[in-house]
Amino acid sequence: MTLIFNPDKYKELLIKHQPKLIKNEADNEKALAIVEELMYIQNRSPEENELYELLITLIEKFEQEFYAPGRESTPHSMLLFLMEEKNVQQSDLVNVFDSHDILLEIINGQREISKSQAQALGNFFHVDPSVFIAD
Repeated sequence: MTLIFNPDKYKELLIKHQPKLIKNEADNEKALAIVEELMYIQNRSPEENELYELLITLIEKFEQEFYAPGRESTPHSMLLFLMEEKNVQQSDLVNVFDSHDILLEIINGQREISKSQAQALGNFFHVDPSVFIAD
């Protein structure tokens, strides 16, 4: 027997779970929990399969961008990545920079990280300072 996709049932799933672009770890954890829940359903409906595939796509996109910064990473994205990964708050970095205003400009991508700031960030995060210097 071939199951037919029911748009109304899919709409109910979308309303219940409200999938969206994943932009942080919390969103990713929520999506992973739904995927895990769907994974263990014995005979998923076509609508559940569609939601499952959608969430897998969103999770993969997020994880490729967030966990595997590569060619596209910038000093700014590395700073944000390390802050998120190590649960560092802006207030934790105030002493690394000359002022809170400079810190905010750097975090917001409005100012480049200087070599001395890159050195201080490298020491703070225990990484090579070159990850904070643009090529």
